[in-house]
Amino acid sequence: MWIKKTGRILYREDGLESSGVRPNEDDTFQRRDSVEISWEDESKYTCEVIHEASRVNVTKEWGKNLFLVFTCFPFLNVSRAGGSSAKYNTTNLIKHIQKLHTHSLHYIYTALSRDLGLPGIHKFTAMGFLDNRMIDYFDSEIKQKVPKQTWMKYRLDPEYWVKGTQSRQSKQQWFEVNINILKERMRQSDSDLHVLQWMVGCEGEMQPDGTMTFYRGTNRYNYDGTDFLSFDDAHSVWVASIPAAEETKRKWDNVPVLKDYTKGYLEYECMQWLNKFWSYGMNQLKTAPPPEVYEFARDTIVESKIRLTCLATGFYPRDIIMWIKRDGRKLYREDGLESSGIRPNEDDTFQRRDSVEIFRWDKSKYTCEVIHEASRVYVTREWGKNLFLVFTCFSFCF
Repeated sequence: MWIKKTGRILYREDGLESSGVRPNEDDTFQRRDSVEISWEDESKYTCEVIHEASRVNVTKEWGKNLFLVFTCFPFLNVSRAGGSSAKYNTTNLIKHIQKLHTHSLHYIYTALSRDLGLPGIHKFTAMGFLDNRMIDYFDSEIKQKVPKQTWMKYRLDPEYWVKGTQSRQSKQQWFEVNINILKERMRQSDSDLHVLQWMVGCEGEMQPDGTMTFYRGTNRYNYDGTDFLSFDDAHSVWVASIPAAEETKRKWDNVPVLKDYTKGYLEYECMQWLNKFWSYGMNQLKTAPPPEVYEFARDTIVESKIRLTCLATGFYPRDIIMWIKRDGRKLYREDGLESSGIRPNEDDTFQRRDSVEIFRWDKSKYTCEVIHEASRVYVTREWGKNLFLVFTCFSFCF
């Protein structure tokens, strides 16, 4: 079971909570996963359930009105490559991913009315997100637009970053001027902290032929945590959310060039960048570094037990599936399974480590399965009996 945010699997570090697999009274089982989100979050959230025994793969989407839209699609075809590993067909994988979700490009700007002088909190920040993954960053301290993804660094020429820095610096000045205008309009004190935010971007919808078309745009302002002003792309008008925004709405509605530019950016320029960045991401998908998988056993503080550990490291992107199985049955938290979750390495790749304690005399077959869809890798590793015998002899024979 996965809960996904715009196609990205959520984990414990994202706030995901899981009941684990629990028995019903009729000898069947249930599992319940949940995550808290803000009401303002317009991301696409889906719940994906795979039950291999009954060959069922179900996806349900939370809609705007909290109704569930039911979708069902078949398993990916897997072709065995010999031994205990398999690779997904590249073409089928990419088509499958393209069908799974829409894609988005958004920029979020945040300005404070005064510098707090606290580490990590800046008077002005600007961040770009592709499918809710940060791709670039700027703040009032570093004063440069910098890439946050490896492909952004190598695929875009230096002039892009120079112009991007100039644009961010210009927007920082714009925010400083306008946050003062709003303070005066609302008769607010300079001693209080005030926050002005702007979110702008677009979403594209994948078509059967693999192209992406405009789905919807976002251009809205928030002041002190309250919706202030937004652009209605369908009707080309600004919408005031509070009375204090009415004056701005009237001014901006009377500037046809501004409305035309805003609509053009959302529907065309933003979509051009979204398509470009998405194509870069797809190219990276084709060459995504696969995980290195290791299985090992270690002593525990209890002499009669050992800890089996499965480690996958060096993979990108971060989405990965890892199971430890006992005689083919997946182990869960109630079985004593512990997981590090997905953690970053220093080279922009990721790692995950799962482990479980077992008795030394346990003769069951334990395996570790790792699926990394981006690199089309499916690996199964088994802890051998000889390993257990060595550890048993080490503890009891000397």
